[in-house]
Amino acid sequence: EIVRSPPTVRIVHSGHACNVEEERYSERVYTIREGETLELTCLVTGHPRPQIRWTKTAGSVSDRFQDSSVFNETLHIAKIQRHQGGRYYCKAENGLGSPAIKSMRVDVYYLDEPVVTVHQSIGEAKEQFYYERTVFLRCVANSNPPIRYSWYRGRDVLSQGSDKGVEIYEPFFTQGETKILKLKNLRPKDYANYSCIASVRNVCGIADRRVVFRLTNKTAPASIKLLVEDPIVVNPGQTVSLVCISTGGEPAPSLAWTSGSGSLPEKSLMKEGVLTLPAIASEDAGVYSCIASNNVGNPAKKSTTIIVRALKKGRFWITPDPYHNDDNIQIGREVKISCQVEATPPEELQFSWLKNGRALRSSERMVITQTDPDISPGTTNLDIIDLKFTDFGTYTCVAALRGGAIPEISIDVNISSTTVPPNLTVPRGKSPMAVREGETVELECLVSGKPKPIILWSRADKEAPMPDGSMQMESYDGVLRIVNVSREMSGSYRCQTSQYNGFNVKPREAVIELIVHYPPAVEPVWQEVRQGLGRQVSMNCRVLRAHPSRVLRYEWRLGSRLLHAGTFDSRDDTDYIVRSLAREGYGEYTCDVINEVGPGRCTFLVTGKAYPPEFYYDTYSPLWQNRPRVYGYKLQWTQMNPSGVDRIMAYRLGIRQTGQQRWWEQEIPVEGNIQKGELIAHNLTELIRPEVYVVRLTPITRFGEGDSSTRVVTYSGTIKSDLHCTPFHCSFEEDPICMFTQDKNDDFDWTRHSAATRDTKYTPNTGPSGDRSGSKQGFFMYIETSRPRKDGDTARLLSPKFNVAPKNPYSITSPPAYCFSFYYHMYGKHIGKSHRRQKGQSTSDASPVWSLSGNQGDRWRQAKISIHPTASFQVIFEGIRGPGIEGDIAIDDVTLEEGECPDPPAKGCGFDSQRTHVG
Repeated sequence: EIVRSPPTVRIVHSGHACNVEEERYSERVYTIREGETLELTCLVTGHPRPQIRWTKTAGSVSDRFQDSSVFNETLHIAKIQRHQGGRYYCKAENGLGSPAIKSMRVDVYYLDEPVVTVHQSIGEAKEQFYYERTVFLRCVANSNPPIRYSWYRGRDVLSQGSDKGVEIYEPFFTQGETKILKLKNLRPKDYANYSCIASVRNVCGIADRRVVFRLTNKTAPASIKLLVEDPIVVNPGQTVSLVCISTGGEPAPSLAWTSGSGSLPEKSLMKEGVLTLPAIASEDAGVYSCIASNNVGNPAKKSTTIIVRALKKGRFWITPDPYHNDDNIQIGREVKISCQVEATPPEELQFSWLKNGRALRSSERMVITQTDPDISPGTTNLDIIDLKFTDFGTYTCVAALRGGAIPEISIDVNISSTTVPPNLTVPRGKSPMAVREGETVELECLVSGKPKPIILWSRADKEAPMPDGSMQMESYDGVLRIVNVSREMSGSYRCQTSQYNGFNVKPREAVIELIVHYPPAVEPVWQEVRQGLGRQVSMNCRVLRAHPSRVLRYEWRLGSRLLHAGTFDSRDDTDYIVRSLAREGYGEYTCDVINEVGPGRCTFLVTGKAYPPEFYYDTYSPLWQNRPRVYGYKLQWTQMNPSGVDRIMAYRLGIRQTGQQRWWEQEIPVEGNIQKGELIAHNLTELIRPEVYVVRLTPITRFGEGDSSTRVVTYSGTIKSDLHCTPFHCSFEEDPICMFTQDKNDDFDWTRHSAATRDTKYTPNTGPSGDRSGSKQGFFMYIETSRPRKDGDTARLLSPKFNVAPKNPYSITSPPAYCFSFYYHMYGKHIGKSHRRQKGQSTSDASPVWSLSGNQGDRWRQAKISIHPTASFQVIFEGIRGPGIEGDIAIDDVTLEEGECPDPPAKGCGFDSQRTHVG
């Protein structure tokens, strides 16, 4: 038997579902209450065993389902949350046909506490002392499914029209989200307790939630006052307290502080409207707001800004005579010194100038100016109008904040005959720079001139970031140091002078080339080659990239032994072929491709290891022996790529009980060649009930052991074909209907139905109104007699085969007895016949053991029949259509138990035309 089957899949559910709806178009909806456990299991068939993967599609891409997919059969989510609702897909693929996919929509139900908000509108009429006051109460809660809201005044239900002064409505634009209670022109009796009840009609056992609001003549929106100035300017390290007090509102409002940056600083403390920020730092600066809310009117909000004093980033530059096109300082010409800092708050910034340590005042020849404090960063200029020899010296600019407590910044600038603009050169031999990947390199630009400005580095050849991720890097000594150089960093780099801490003149610049050398990148880096003895093996190693790419040579080795060496001419790959593989030809082959930096290596593991066997999981009734203490299991498998290596001579079978260390091993010999997809079987005997076993199977060739596969064999007391342990029971709730199948040679089929899905508009006086337990959602099997069925048409439903064969069927004297029972429903004036037949293993025809015809009333009745099979058998339900369309036959709750049936029920229980016959 050759087995290759594409995957099939279905989803079964356990966990805490409130309801599982079988929707049309095969989508199913699983309803669950928030906080419960979701468990969905994916049952697959197919050979080789399909890979299973659970995924989810959600409303938003950001909702990554548990950050990944789940790769085993069972999807388990404990304490499910509302955002975990959505459509879950189980996908099974084994490379044959298209993947099988089934989905289940998970609907998470919840109901949050409702909130009542109140709004008032007051209309005043001129010239008369009269005003009317209208109050709106709005009730809102988050839920799934949608809420039904109801309003009460005290204990009385309020409904539209029950009181002229009250209107209840849903705003048009928020359909179903809220229900508004409008009290027109408030009357004394309107001052009362109002309750809003939010209900999801007890779905999933979610109780209604209720909120009460007390409306009085004092009900008023919140109002607040901040006892702080705005803005608050503070020094770093200070403790700041922001005080917010409530000045009105009924009910009493709650106070909260928020920060414009989104979250309050971690160290902040809040108590009764006071927000304390200990040891404040620059990053805590910003807008802080106090918000008061009591659900009446709009919340009250007042804000203040905190400013933290700071001075940073002091810089200077020298501008030679702006009126002459000359970069040098010259006696008799003008020179300007500028000094800049970033100050917070800018209006507190003050500058002063010193010359050789003594205070300098602004004069006709030494003009001191300062930018408007609103322009940030703040800058001061010292203009020396007609430079004299006596003006040479050290000028110092000092920046301070008026509020004090922040250290001042002072900047020294030297003006002398040696103060000259900068020049940039690249030292000899420093461009181009060749370096190996992974090393550290220093790119160097020599800066001459005095003072030496800050050097800016950037990429010269393309718009690309620098190694630190920024577009530009600063260097004070003209050196750019790059650690762990990578090949992407090859290219040209520009160094240029900035005006900062130097001359404000046209930038000088230079360019340095960086060349990164790296060893060859090759493919494949690692590859396994499986081949049998005496066959050919060919290996190919290819160069993808290398720098320098010239003088590439290659060396093939097996282990440490050199096999072949050479150099590349025009080709970028090299082959090595073993014409006829011998035993010593197995092993690890390497091909090194070498340039002056080093080698890139391809590795080939040549092995005669057989591929792993693939277990066959879809064996029909694999329990083939079932005695009180032991069971037998039919293990089946196919061999992956059986002709890929030498012939498989045997399999080594290992078996161990879970929880134990010891493996029991035996060899299963193999005759002849195994075909691709050929099903191989081996019976495991004497497995102890109800233990679980791990089975390991290893193919053996003359090379030795191949790859193993392991699987678990579980004893299941509910194996459908086994009657010694627990009875067979089927109530048709799950879709594969307990391995029942439709007969291929009948006129029409039995249908799986529930009362909730059945169409009764054509034939209302027929068929059951619920399953045997009375549930509308429960399922049963029935035959629909409406058109196009004709009188005498038959529908046959076959049970699975039941294995009750004794050890020796010929020596048996009294065959074992079984009790077969089921419930039936035969209602309608045109009812036909229902037969129950039993079919043995050897006979093709089946003999009826129970038969009934005619209308039996609109209720479920039970039939029980004792049978005495001598071999494996099947049960066939045969329904025959009567003369008209009013009459459907249904069955449910089929059971088969060991032992004779108890005494047959008395007449009148529905056995008035019973006919029992065993063949």
